[in-house]
Amino acid sequence: MAYKALWLTALALGLTRAGGAAAAPAGGDFQSDVTLMQRHTPVIVLSDPAGRARVAVAPAYEGRVMTSTAGGPGGDSFGWINRALIASGRTGPHINAYGGEDRIWFGPEGGQFGLFFPPGAPFDFAHWQTPAPVDTQPWPVTVRTRGSLTFAKTLTLTNHSGTRFRVRVRRTVRLLTPGDVRRVLGAAPPPAVRAVGYETDNRMTNAGRAPWRPRTGLLSIWILGQYIPSPVGAIVIPFRPGPVATMGKIVNDAYFGKVPGGRLRIDAARGVLFFKDDGKKRGKIGIGPRRVKDTLGSYDPARQVLTVVRFGLPPGPARYVNSMWEIQRDPYGGDVANAYNDGPLATGGHLGPFYELESSSPSGALSPGRSLEHRRATIHLQGPPAALDPLAVRLLGVHLADVTQAFSTGE
Repeated sequence: MAYKALWLTALALGLTRAGGAAAAPAGGDFQSDVTLMQRHTPVIVLSDPAGRARVAVAPAYEGRVMTSTAGGPGGDSFGWINRALIASGRTGPHINAYGGEDRIWFGPEGGQFGLFFPPGAPFDFAHWQTPAPVDTQPWPVTVRTRGSLTFAKTLTLTNHSGTRFRVRVRRTVRLLTPGDVRRVLGAAPPPAVRAVGYETDNRMTNAGRAPWRPRTGLLSIWILGQYIPSPVGAIVIPFRPGPVATMGKIVNDAYFGKVPGGRLRIDAARGVLFFKDDGKKRGKIGIGPRRVKDTLGSYDPARQVLTVVRFGLPPGPARYVNSMWEIQRDPYGGDVANAYNDGPLATGGHLGPFYELESSSPSGALSPGRSLEHRRATIHLQGPPAALDPLAVRLLGVHLADVTQAFSTGE
């Protein structure tokens, strides 16, 4: 879509001015990332008693999980960090893309109820602005324990139609114990596999005096994670199989123009799709509420890392906000889960490179004092392929060989 190309082109130019466009892929050790960040912003590290499973959290970046490791200070760093932007010490217009594995935003982005465009503004980059509470404002720590951090903040957000929302937010980041990891995965990782896991519990409450109504706009909790791309790996998304006539299309692959077949593979019989996460070509996909399951994943064979994201789904039908940059016919016909692969722009520049795994809560028609929650767990498993393979089959429905061979003859 033309407006998306314009947005990404201008965004890359904006990040260049902010000192962030030239960031190379990360992939170093955990401590070097933490040390770099600590020179410029406070970072709190949650750690297990042995010091191997570690999670780095940045309160000034709205309490986002920046990166994690399963191997102690010298272990691989799993989150993508925009080292150049952080080191610059600058803030730029529109967005400050610091990176990080788990950050909180609120949807929708665009449309008549979008939060990223002022009332009456056109849907173009010049008028697009990430709300300050989830971009440049710090979030205070209200509770701190050995294994968790809780943040609280009251926000005011205004949508494109002029509706103002007073929102009280509570966000807890918790390091998972081995027992928690076993519960989330449904099986214990074998001894040869190192694991780090964390969960974020994100709750928004209507702190205003009026109910939130569909006709004037609703909000959703939107969690996004940025990870290090892999030249030989892939994103893996299980979905609910079934006929298009009754369940709708399997995947929305037209966010930034249709994704080429050589970068997206759909196995309708097994109910799983593969999406390249090499950071070399822009593309985004989405899974709607009739198709979505509660799990997203990826595998990096070079570092022998299986990443699994699990998130909460409502027990019954629900409406999800639509974030497209246009006046929408169906503002509650959006996707539940998304994946994004970054890549160079046609005019030059690069936002990352990184890839993203995203999940959203349903929209919330909340009366004053009522709340909506979205919980999400991220687990990185690192070890020999033979030890990881049973977990991939259990959680994603495929063998690791299926992942590594998905694009062996593709683009």
